[in-house]
Amino acid sequence: MPELHITGDADADRLLSEEPLALLVGMLLDQQVPMETAFAGPAKIKARLGAFDAAAIARADPEKFAEVFKQTPAVHRFPGSMAERTLALCAALVADWGGDAERIWTDGEPDGATVLARLKALPGFGEQKAKIFVALLGKQYGLTAPGWQSASGSYGETGSYRSVADIVDASSLTKVREFKKAAKAAAKGT
Repeated sequence: MPELHITGDADADRLLSEEPLALLVGMLLDQQVPMETAFAGPAKIKARLGAFDAAAIARADPEKFAEVFKQTPAVHRFPGSMAERTLALCAALVADWGGDAERIWTDGEPDGATVLARLKALPGFGEQKAKIFVALLGKQYGLTAPGWQSASGSYGETGSYRSVADIVDASSLTKVREFKKAAKAAAKGT
């Protein structure tokens, strides 16, 4: 079992390490909030629901589930829309993968390109998010699918500090933040 160190919270990191659904939901939430906040979201959801199961989440009443996201501290900066996205993701997992997130990267021993395509088919996962997740699986979660590195693009490069896939401790978190800050500045032309 992998041992992830993304959030700075031992319980949240343990859930990410042990529960593939938590890792997938954390990646879904990783936008417009700090990475640690996004990946700590599944632990907050589990604490408030008492369980963390795709089928149970998919069946949840949308308004009540949004309230779970809004409780202090909020799961996400945009609790309503991200609760909706989490429900949609879990519904797709139930419909397409029997509620088992890990099957996305294990069913039929897929290669990296297949894993990437399966991720991109999920609600809330575009090209970039899917590539980052493939890199996270390959670098830290034990994915050995042939071609995972090429499927993840630059996020799969060894020794890079581009994304959550590269965070293993406080030092690597700082390096990823510096990379993102520099990339943002370059995009703005400053």
